[in-house]
Amino acid sequence: MAVWHEDESFWLEHGPLMFHAQRWEGTGVEIDGVIALLGLAPGAKILDLPCGPGRHSIELARRGFAMTGVDRTEQYLDEARCRADAAGVSVEWRQADMREFREPEAFDAAINMYTSFGYFVDQAEDLRVLENFCASLKPGGRLLMELMGKEVLARTFQQRVWKELPDGTHLLSETKICNDWSWVEGRWLVLRNGSLTEHTISHRVCSRARRMTRARCGWWWWRRSEADCAGHRPRGLCSTM
Repeated sequence: MAVWHEDESFWLEHGPLMFHAQRWEGTGVEIDGVIALLGLAPGAKILDLPCGPGRHSIELARRGFAMTGVDRTEQYLDEARCRADAAGVSVEWRQADMREFREPEAFDAAINMYTSFGYFVDQAEDLRVLENFCASLKPGGRLLMELMGKEVLARTFQQRVWKELPDGTHLLSETKICNDWSWVEGRWLVLRNGSLTEHTISHRVCSRARRMTRARCGWWWWRRSEADCAGHRPRGLCSTM
């Protein structure tokens, strides 16, 4: 049985819940922050991995950046292409797993948004993702990751949440904290049009106090230096908070 992040039915079922209209409407503000944090030069070449249905890639392309959006879910990429065409922008869309995608020294910057890092039980796989980002950046390139930190999660934690969405869909999420707040497991139940579906998810929780592969949490950027280039080893992420 596939793990949750390799289960296409999870992404198809929950896509409308994760990428609803309000989230799309807030994209411009998020991109304002991305540009400010990374100090992007006009026309910079940017990698968006994973890109989902293209929310950030399309907005960055609107602002004149050369975008490559990468995701493993074909249906998300199909939606991204349609949205990019409707917006009149050009984005290179690629289908690949973040553990495998690597394009040596191709990008001025890379973004990893919407808590899309830390899916893998084996930390070596997380490190491989970071190494792929590192190898894909030009010397001096920057990586920005948006993560859910332990401190934020602890402050807002609710074990069970029940939501009714505008289309009448009901979502029940049940969350369990594991391994001294370093791992979270979730059970999501969706009731839509009389049909109930259930998925289980899990991912790593980062902390300021506990660094995993020398990465910390929140909105962070990391700049690739010449010293990093030989071994393609991330040397850490620098705080922007």
